[in-house]
Amino acid sequence: MDYDPTVISFDKLLDVFWDSHNPYAPSFSRQYMSIIFFHNDEQKRLAIASMQHEATRTKRRIFTEILPFTNFYLAEDYHQKYRLRSERDLMTEFSAMYSSTEDFVNSTAAARVNGYLDGYGTLEDLMDELPGFGLSQTANKKLIEIVKSRKGKVACNL
Repeated sequence: MDYDPTVISFDKLLDVFWDSHNPYAPSFSRQYMSIIFFHNDEQKRLAIASMQHEATRTKRRIFTEILPFTNFYLAEDYHQKYRLRSERDLMTEFSAMYSSTEDFVNSTAAARVNGYLDGYGTLEDLMDELPGFGLSQTANKKLIEIVKSRKGKVACNL
């Protein structure tokens, strides 16, 4: 994900972070740890404040670390677009569109579909974006069905 402060504030990004995973259990390896990287003192301050707020709100210990950013390492291929990879029919179409893993990983369409599959975005937003994904009518219908079936799952608008 590329962070663009003109699209989403760092505060909002932190809200999405806390809502997107379980920070209350220690990770079984460093590879899967809960962590926030900051680029400057203001981001560090906001990250610490948001973690304190989350701990107070939930009354639970948080195992998230807050560290300065140093290097970025891309996750292994099998972690890329993880939710999308579990939908064989949709993956078949994306595999046909993107012959290389790098192109698939860098695909905005694949990232957006992955997000919708994982509960981010509304059905209305999906309908607006759907023509730009390059999927067949069959795949479009499948994606719509999956998003509609997320009963009880709260949609997040970024």
